[in-house]
Amino acid sequence: MNITHAIILGIVQGLTEFLPISSSGHLNVFPWIFNWEMLSEGMDVALHIGTLLALVIFFFKDWLKLIKAGYKKAVKKEDSKEGKIFWYLVIATIPAGILSLILDKVSEAIVGDDINFQMAIIGITLIVMGIILYIVDKKSKSDTNYENISLKQSVLIGASQAIAAAFPGVSRSGITMTVARALKVDRESAAKFSFMLAMPITLAAVIFDLSSFQFDLGLILGILASFIVGVIVIKFLLDYLKKGSFKVFAIYRVIFGLIILGLYFVR
Repeated sequence: MNITHAIILGIVQGLTEFLPISSSGHLNVFPWIFNWEMLSEGMDVALHIGTLLALVIFFFKDWLKLIKAGYKKAVKKEDSKEGKIFWYLVIATIPAGILSLILDKVSEAIVGDDINFQMAIIGITLIVMGIILYIVDKKSKSDTNYENISLKQSVLIGASQAIAAAFPGVSRSGITMTVARALKVDRESAAKFSFMLAMPITLAAVIFDLSSFQFDLGLILGILASFIVGVIVIKFLLDYLKKGSFKVFAIYRVIFGLIILGLYFVR
């Protein structure tokens, strides 16, 4: 892939992977809009490696505490909030993985290989999920914080990731944060739990598709760009949601979705 395009897509991945606006949608739409070479599986894997590294670096200390506490809970029967959260994350990832494999096959059968039809689907899902995100966020209370998320909430939030895996434009972070808010989790905690859930499912996806990955300069720069921007965006969103809402992201989704649908009908 063109090096400039790879860097731009790396920036796009870093910006959109953690915001509730759909990274897969943007990574498919940008080449389509500008008539670039379409995103290869190898490049897609590379960009996700970058944002996976961003998660690892940003939450490194958190994961060390979770793993240590999870081990103590399982082996030494020592209870702690970190141990509880670790096993909730593990349990929540299992249905997400199973459902993702099933819904991915369903999505392939429905959407097919027609790139223009895929763009129409992305436009629609951006708009629909944007509206749902806005309504849910506005009406939901903030009764639960990160440390007090229950097993039921964890499983429901985790399982929702499968919908995003199957249909580009939904957004993995978007659907998990929306479901978390619907379950009365406060905004900052919804974002953090979404980020923690993202690490195991992204790692599994990267490992599964690693055979399509081949190093070249474009891929390396794409990884670097998505990593740097990803770290910045994680920090920004967690700080922003301490006082802000998801309204701005919902509005952006609707506007971008309408632009995509407009281009679809013009073309």
